[in-house]
Amino acid sequence: MHTDRTSTTRFPVPVDAALRGAGWQPGHWDIKQAEIWADTLREHSSPAGHRHAVFPAAVEAWAEFGGLHITPKGPGRQVAPATLHLDPLHGLHLARTLGDLGRALDTEVSPLGAETDTHALLAIDTEGRVYALDHTGDWYLGPDIDQALVGLVTGIEPTRLTTG
Repeated sequence: MHTDRTSTTRFPVPVDAALRGAGWQPGHWDIKQAEIWADTLREHSSPAGHRHAVFPAAVEAWAEFGGLHITPKGPGRQVAPATLHLDPLHGLHLARTLGDLGRALDTEVSPLGAETDTHALLAIDTEGRVYALDHTGDWYLGPDIDQALVGLVTGIEPTRLTTG
């Protein structure tokens, strides 16, 4: 029996492997890059004057997972696993869209990255909940980044958001 306990139990093995394959390690924390992204988003405003929300849950997610290109291996459980690029600048020009989602959910929403195959935008709210926005609608991915990554990497079908 394999009893190597050097890996964390934070993520299931395939998710941990995909994250490590992308260069992530437990304890990874790049607050300098997260602050650069925060400044870039804060300074950007759409032609109509829409601005990005920047808050601690987003900055923490960027500091730990920002910059990763995650390519899961194998088939998904329910849907194809998502190939991810965790870079909030994928949402730079979508301040209005994110603002609209935030208002619908009675929170603020900030960009997190993108599913590179489908071009879905990943976003995070002030409580740390994670969403995907694509041409088919808005999706709830989980109550925190960990569960969202597990779902995306293992191919668990997300929940469609409905309004009102």
